[in-house]
Amino acid sequence: MGDAMTDTILQVDDLHIRFETYAGTVHAVNGISFEIQRGEMFGLVGESGCGKSVTGMALMNAIPSPGKIENGRVLFNGEDILQKNEAQMQSLRGGRIAMIFQDPTASLNPVFTIGNQILRQVRQHSARSRKEAEEHAFDFFERVGLPDPKRIFSAYPHELSGGMKQRVMIAMGLASGAEFLIADEPTTALDVTIQAQILALLAELREKENLSILLITHDLGVVAETCERVAVAYAGRVVETGQVDSVLYAPKHPYTRGLLAALPDSVQHGQPLQMIKGAVPDGLRPIAGCPFHPRCSDAMEICSIKEPAQVQMEDDGHIVACHLYGEGANV
Repeated sequence: MGDAMTDTILQVDDLHIRFETYAGTVHAVNGISFEIQRGEMFGLVGESGCGKSVTGMALMNAIPSPGKIENGRVLFNGEDILQKNEAQMQSLRGGRIAMIFQDPTASLNPVFTIGNQILRQVRQHSARSRKEAEEHAFDFFERVGLPDPKRIFSAYPHELSGGMKQRVMIAMGLASGAEFLIADEPTTALDVTIQAQILALLAELREKENLSILLITHDLGVVAETCERVAVAYAGRVVETGQVDSVLYAPKHPYTRGLLAALPDSVQHGQPLQMIKGAVPDGLRPIAGCPFHPRCSDAMEICSIKEPAQVQMEDDGHIVACHLYGEGANV
Protein backbone atom coordinates (compact mmCIF):
# COMPACT_ATOMS: atom_id res chain seq x y z
CA MET A 1 0.00 0.00 0.00
CA GLY A 2 1.03 3.59 -0.50
CA ASP A 3 1.87 6.11 2.13
CA ALA A 4 -1.12 6.48 4.48
CA MET A 5 -0.26 10.14 4.96
CA THR A 6 -1.00 11.07 1.35
CA ASP A 7 -4.41 11.96 -0.06
CA THR A 8 -3.34 11.10 -3.61
CA ILE A 9 -5.20 8.04 -4.90
CA LEU A 10 -3.76 8.08 -8.43
CA GLN A 11 -0.53 9.47 -9.82
CA VAL A 12 0.40 9.30 -13.51
CA ASP A 13 4.09 10.00 -14.24
CA ASP A 14 5.51 10.57 -17.73
CA LEU A 15 3.22 8.09 -19.50
CA HIS A 16 4.19 7.20 -23.10
CA ILE A 17 2.03 4.94 -25.28
CA ARG A 18 2.75 3.84 -28.87
CA PHE A 19 0.76 1.89 -31.46
CA GLU A 20 2.52 -0.01 -34.23
CA THR A 21 0.28 0.24 -37.31
CA TYR A 22 0.61 -0.55 -41.03
CA ALA A 23 1.14 3.20 -41.58
CA GLY A 24 3.92 3.42 -39.00
CA THR A 25 4.32 4.10 -35.27
CA VAL A 26 1.55 6.24 -33.79
CA HIS A 27 2.76 8.26 -30.80
CA ALA A 28 -0.58 8.38 -28.94
CA VAL A 29 0.56 9.54 -25.49
CA ASN A 30 3.80 11.50 -25.08
CA GLY A 31 4.59 12.05 -21.43
CA ILE A 32 1.23 12.69 -19.76
CA SER A 33 1.47 13.41 -16.01
CA PHE A 34 -1.24 14.29 -13.47
CA GLU A 35 -2.48 13.22 -10.05
CA ILE A 36 -5.92 12.77 -8.53
CA GLN A 37 -6.76 13.26 -4.85
CA ARG A 38 -8.96 10.89 -2.88
CA GLY A 39 -12.62 11.90 -3.14
CA GLU A 40 -11.96 14.27 -6.05
CA MET A 41 -13.66 14.55 -9.44
CA PHE A 42 -10.88 15.37 -11.90
CA GLY A 43 -11.43 16.27 -15.55
CA LEU A 44 -9.20 15.25 -18.48
CA VAL A 45 -10.29 17.31 -21.46
CA GLY A 46 -9.25 17.81 -25.08
CA GLU A 47 -10.19 17.24 -28.71
CA SER A 48 -10.65 13.77 -30.22
CA GLY A 49 -7.27 12.23 -30.91
CA CYS A 50 -5.41 13.93 -28.06
CA GLY A 51 -4.85 10.68 -26.12
CA LYS A 52 -7.55 10.96 -23.44
CA SER A 53 -9.24 7.57 -23.85
CA VAL A 54 -5.97 5.70 -24.36
CA THR A 55 -4.75 7.22 -21.10
CA GLY A 56 -7.92 5.96 -19.39
CA MET A 57 -7.26 2.43 -20.67
CA ALA A 58 -3.66 2.65 -19.40
CA LEU A 59 -4.99 3.33 -15.90
CA MET A 60 -6.58 -0.14 -16.10
CA ASN A 61 -3.35 -1.57 -17.60
CA ALA A 62 -5.54 -2.59 -20.53
CA ILE A 63 -4.04 -1.05 -23.65
CA PRO A 64 -5.45 -2.96 -26.65
CA SER A 65 -3.10 -4.53 -29.19
CA PRO A 66 -1.08 -3.28 -31.06
CA GLY A 67 -0.62 -0.65 -28.35
CA LYS A 68 2.27 -0.66 -25.91
CA ILE A 69 3.09 1.38 -22.81
CA GLU A 70 6.69 2.38 -23.47
CA ASN A 71 7.44 4.41 -20.39
CA GLY A 72 5.92 5.86 -17.23
CA ARG A 73 4.28 4.91 -13.97
CA VAL A 74 0.65 4.70 -12.87
CA LEU A 75 0.56 4.67 -9.07
CA PHE A 76 -2.74 3.59 -7.52
CA ASN A 77 -2.60 4.00 -3.74
CA GLY A 78 1.17 4.13 -4.12
CA GLU A 79 1.52 0.89 -6.12
CA ASP A 80 2.56 0.92 -9.78
CA ILE A 81 -0.19 -1.01 -11.56
CA LEU A 82 1.93 -1.20 -14.73
CA GLN A 83 4.19 -3.62 -12.84
CA LYS A 84 1.32 -5.97 -11.94
CA ASN A 85 0.62 -9.21 -13.82
CA GLU A 86 -2.71 -10.03 -15.44
CA ALA A 87 -4.02 -12.04 -12.47
CA GLN A 88 -3.29 -9.14 -10.11
CA MET A 89 -4.93 -6.69 -12.51
CA GLN A 90 -8.10 -8.78 -12.79
CA SER A 91 -8.67 -8.37 -9.06
CA LEU A 92 -8.22 -4.59 -9.41
CA ARG A 93 -10.23 -4.10 -12.62
CA GLY A 94 -13.93 -3.99 -11.90
CA GLY A 95 -13.04 -4.27 -8.22
CA ARG A 96 -11.19 -1.30 -6.71
CA ILE A 97 -10.95 0.44 -10.11
CA ALA A 98 -14.00 0.58 -12.40
CA MET A 99 -14.50 2.11 -15.83
CA ILE A 100 -17.65 3.23 -17.62
CA PHE A 101 -17.73 4.10 -21.30
CA GLN A 102 -19.54 6.33 -23.75
CA ASP A 103 -21.81 3.51 -24.93
CA PRO A 104 -23.00 1.31 -22.05
CA THR A 105 -24.64 -1.07 -24.56
CA ALA A 106 -21.20 -2.17 -25.74
CA SER A 107 -20.20 -3.01 -22.16
CA LEU A 108 -23.20 -5.22 -21.38
CA ASN A 109 -23.61 -8.72 -22.79
CA PRO A 110 -26.90 -8.81 -24.74
CA VAL A 111 -27.60 -12.51 -24.07
CA PHE A 112 -27.47 -12.36 -20.26
CA THR A 113 -29.82 -10.60 -17.87
CA ILE A 114 -28.58 -7.56 -15.94
CA GLY A 115 -28.84 -9.62 -12.74
CA ASN A 116 -26.65 -12.39 -14.13
CA GLN A 117 -23.97 -9.86 -15.10
CA ILE A 118 -23.90 -7.91 -11.84
CA LEU A 119 -23.91 -11.12 -9.75
CA ARG A 120 -20.90 -12.44 -11.64
CA GLN A 121 -19.11 -9.12 -11.09
CA VAL A 122 -19.93 -8.90 -7.36
CA ARG A 123 -19.09 -12.53 -6.59
CA GLN A 124 -15.80 -12.33 -8.51
CA HIS A 125 -14.65 -9.56 -6.16
CA SER A 126 -16.15 -10.77 -2.86
CA ALA A 127 -16.98 -13.91 -0.88
CA ARG A 128 -20.74 -13.22 -0.84
CA SER A 129 -23.26 -16.01 -1.38
CA ARG A 130 -25.65 -15.70 -4.33
CA LYS A 131 -28.42 -14.44 -2.01
CA GLU A 132 -26.11 -11.88 -0.35
CA ALA A 133 -24.83 -10.72 -3.74
CA GLU A 134 -28.39 -10.30 -4.99
CA GLU A 135 -29.36 -8.13 -2.01
CA HIS A 136 -26.13 -6.18 -2.44
CA ALA A 137 -27.00 -5.57 -6.12
CA PHE A 138 -30.53 -4.37 -5.25
CA ASP A 139 -29.01 -1.96 -2.73
CA PHE A 140 -26.72 -0.43 -5.36
CA PHE A 141 -29.49 -0.26 -7.96
CA GLU A 142 -31.38 1.90 -5.47
CA ARG A 143 -28.27 4.00 -4.71
CA VAL A 144 -27.87 4.88 -8.40
CA GLY A 145 -31.55 5.77 -8.75
CA LEU A 146 -32.81 2.77 -10.72
CA PRO A 147 -36.55 2.26 -10.20
CA ASP A 148 -37.93 -1.23 -9.44
CA PRO A 149 -34.60 -3.05 -8.85
CA LYS A 150 -36.21 -6.51 -9.22
CA ARG A 151 -37.45 -5.67 -12.72
CA ILE A 152 -34.04 -4.27 -13.69
CA PHE A 153 -32.37 -7.39 -12.27
CA SER A 154 -34.37 -9.73 -14.53
CA ALA A 155 -34.25 -7.48 -17.62
CA TYR A 156 -31.98 -7.86 -20.64
CA PRO A 157 -29.88 -4.87 -21.76
CA HIS A 158 -32.05 -4.15 -24.81
CA GLU A 159 -35.06 -3.64 -22.51
CA LEU A 160 -33.43 -0.64 -20.80
CA SER A 161 -32.92 2.93 -21.98
CA GLY A 162 -29.43 4.36 -22.48
CA GLY A 163 -29.58 6.28 -19.22
CA MET A 164 -30.69 3.21 -17.27
CA LYS A 165 -27.90 1.12 -18.80
CA GLN A 166 -25.35 3.75 -17.77
CA ARG A 167 -26.74 3.66 -14.21
CA VAL A 168 -26.42 -0.14 -14.29
CA MET A 169 -22.75 0.19 -15.31
CA ILE A 170 -22.12 2.63 -12.43
CA ALA A 171 -23.91 0.27 -10.00
CA MET A 172 -21.83 -2.68 -11.21
CA GLY A 173 -18.61 -0.76 -10.58
CA LEU A 174 -19.59 0.45 -7.12
CA ALA A 175 -21.16 -2.83 -5.98
CA SER A 176 -17.82 -4.53 -6.60
CA GLY A 177 -16.15 -2.12 -4.17
CA ALA A 178 -14.65 0.44 -6.54
CA GLU A 179 -12.96 3.40 -4.89
CA PHE A 180 -11.80 4.91 -8.18
CA LEU A 181 -14.04 5.36 -11.23
CA ILE A 182 -12.84 6.20 -14.74
CA ALA A 183 -15.74 7.73 -16.70
CA ASP A 184 -14.84 7.98 -20.41
CA GLU A 185 -17.31 10.34 -22.13
CA PRO A 186 -20.11 8.80 -19.98
CA THR A 187 -22.88 11.11 -21.22
CA THR A 188 -22.05 11.68 -24.91
CA ALA A 189 -24.50 9.04 -26.18
CA LEU A 190 -27.36 10.29 -23.97
CA ASP A 191 -29.86 13.09 -24.50
CA VAL A 192 -29.33 16.35 -22.65
CA THR A 193 -31.80 15.71 -19.81
CA ILE A 194 -30.36 12.26 -19.06
CA GLN A 195 -26.81 13.67 -19.34
CA ALA A 196 -27.55 16.07 -16.52
CA GLN A 197 -29.02 13.28 -14.38
CA ILE A 198 -25.96 11.01 -14.84
CA LEU A 199 -23.55 13.86 -14.03
CA ALA A 200 -25.58 14.76 -10.93
CA LEU A 201 -25.51 11.08 -9.92
CA LEU A 202 -21.71 10.92 -10.25
CA ALA A 203 -21.35 14.06 -8.14
CA GLU A 204 -23.71 12.63 -5.49
CA LEU A 205 -21.90 9.28 -5.38
CA ARG A 206 -18.54 11.01 -5.09
CA GLU A 207 -19.88 12.78 -1.99
CA LYS A 208 -21.67 9.84 -0.39
CA GLU A 209 -19.25 7.02 -1.23
CA ASN A 210 -16.02 9.08 -1.06
CA LEU A 211 -15.50 7.99 -4.66
CA SER A 212 -12.60 9.38 -6.69
CA ILE A 213 -13.53 10.01 -10.33
CA LEU A 214 -11.56 10.70 -13.50
CA LEU A 215 -13.97 12.28 -15.99
CA ILE A 216 -12.64 12.05 -19.56
CA THR A 217 -14.50 14.39 -21.89
CA HIS A 218 -14.25 16.83 -24.80
CA ASP A 219 -16.96 18.98 -23.20
CA LEU A 220 -15.63 21.94 -21.22
CA GLY A 221 -19.15 22.73 -20.01
CA VAL A 222 -19.38 19.33 -18.30
CA VAL A 223 -15.99 19.93 -16.64
CA ALA A 224 -17.08 23.38 -15.44
CA GLU A 225 -20.23 21.91 -13.86
CA THR A 226 -18.78 18.84 -12.17
CA CYS A 227 -14.99 18.87 -11.64
CA GLU A 228 -12.73 20.54 -9.10
CA ARG A 229 -9.52 20.32 -11.11
CA VAL A 230 -8.83 19.75 -14.79
CA ALA A 231 -5.97 18.75 -17.08
CA VAL A 232 -6.11 19.93 -20.69
CA ALA A 233 -4.53 17.41 -23.08
CA TYR A 234 -3.12 18.04 -26.54
CA ALA A 235 -1.22 15.62 -28.79
CA GLY A 236 -0.65 13.17 -25.96
CA ARG A 237 0.63 15.78 -23.48
CA VAL A 238 -0.92 17.80 -20.67
CA VAL A 239 -0.56 21.48 -21.61
CA GLU A 240 -2.42 23.04 -18.66
CA THR A 241 -3.58 21.82 -15.24
CA GLY A 242 -5.24 23.49 -12.30
CA GLN A 243 -8.41 24.35 -10.43
CA VAL A 244 -11.36 24.42 -12.83
CA ASP A 245 -12.16 28.06 -12.07
CA SER A 246 -8.57 29.08 -12.69
CA VAL A 247 -8.09 27.11 -15.93
CA LEU A 248 -11.48 27.86 -17.51
CA TYR A 249 -11.87 31.48 -16.42
CA ALA A 250 -8.23 32.54 -16.57
CA PRO A 251 -6.71 30.17 -19.18
CA LYS A 252 -3.01 30.58 -19.86
CA HIS A 253 -2.21 28.16 -22.71
CA PRO A 254 -3.18 29.30 -26.24
CA TYR A 255 -4.79 25.90 -26.84
CA THR A 256 -7.04 26.19 -23.78
CA ARG A 257 -7.95 29.74 -24.82
CA GLY A 258 -8.77 28.44 -28.31
CA LEU A 259 -11.03 25.69 -26.95
CA LEU A 260 -12.94 28.20 -24.84
CA ALA A 261 -13.26 30.68 -27.72
CA ALA A 262 -14.76 27.89 -29.85
CA LEU A 263 -17.63 27.33 -27.39
CA PRO A 264 -21.06 28.54 -28.54
CA ASP A 265 -21.44 30.22 -25.12
CA SER A 266 -18.73 32.72 -26.09
CA VAL A 267 -21.09 34.17 -28.72
CA GLN A 268 -23.59 35.01 -25.99
CA HIS A 269 -20.92 37.12 -24.30
CA GLY A 270 -20.45 39.23 -27.41
CA GLN A 271 -17.38 37.36 -28.70
CA PRO A 272 -17.29 36.03 -32.27
CA LEU A 273 -17.22 32.24 -32.49
CA GLN A 274 -13.68 31.14 -33.31
CA MET A 275 -12.02 28.01 -34.60
CA ILE A 276 -8.55 26.68 -33.93
CA LYS A 277 -6.89 26.48 -37.33
CA GLY A 278 -5.52 23.15 -38.52
CA ALA A 279 -6.06 19.73 -36.94
CA VAL A 280 -4.77 17.62 -34.07
CA PRO A 281 -1.54 15.85 -35.14
CA ASP A 282 -2.06 12.22 -36.19
CA GLY A 283 0.82 11.00 -34.03
CA LEU A 284 2.68 9.42 -36.96
CA ARG A 285 5.05 12.33 -37.40
CA PRO A 286 6.34 13.69 -34.08
CA ILE A 287 6.42 17.50 -34.01
CA ALA A 288 9.59 19.18 -32.80
CA GLY A 289 9.23 21.66 -29.95
CA CYS A 290 5.74 22.44 -28.71
CA PRO A 291 3.22 20.17 -30.50
CA PHE A 292 0.70 23.02 -30.70
CA HIS A 293 3.01 25.52 -32.42
CA PRO A 294 1.80 24.82 -36.02
CA ARG A 295 -1.72 25.89 -34.96
CA CYS A 296 -0.78 28.62 -32.48
CA SER A 297 -1.21 32.34 -33.22
CA ASP A 298 1.26 33.17 -30.41
CA ALA A 299 4.04 30.87 -31.70
CA MET A 300 7.63 32.13 -31.42
CA GLU A 301 10.82 30.74 -32.95
CA ILE A 302 11.67 28.74 -29.81
CA CYS A 303 8.28 26.97 -29.99
CA SER A 304 9.36 24.96 -33.06
CA ILE A 305 12.70 24.00 -31.48
CA LYS A 306 12.28 23.31 -27.77
CA GLU A 307 9.49 21.54 -25.91
CA PRO A 308 8.20 23.88 -23.19
CA ALA A 309 8.66 22.99 -19.54
CA GLN A 310 5.83 22.92 -17.01
CA VAL A 311 5.60 26.35 -15.32
CA GLN A 312 3.84 26.92 -11.99
CA MET A 313 1.66 30.02 -12.39
CA GLU A 314 -0.05 30.56 -9.05
CA ASP A 315 -0.23 29.21 -5.53
CA ASP A 316 -3.37 27.20 -6.34
CA GLY A 317 -1.41 24.74 -8.51
CA HIS A 318 -2.14 26.25 -11.93
CA ILE A 319 0.52 24.76 -14.24
CA VAL A 320 1.08 25.49 -17.92
CA ALA A 321 3.53 24.15 -20.51
CA CYS A 322 4.12 27.15 -22.78
CA HIS A 323 7.08 29.33 -23.82
CA LEU A 324 4.97 32.44 -23.20
CA TYR A 325 5.72 31.85 -19.53
CA GLY A 326 8.80 30.95 -17.54
CA GLU A 327 12.20 30.93 -19.22
CA GLY A 328 10.80 30.95 -22.74
CA ALA A 329 9.15 34.30 -22.15
CA ASN A 330 12.55 35.97 -22.15
CA VAL A 331 13.99 34.26 -25.20
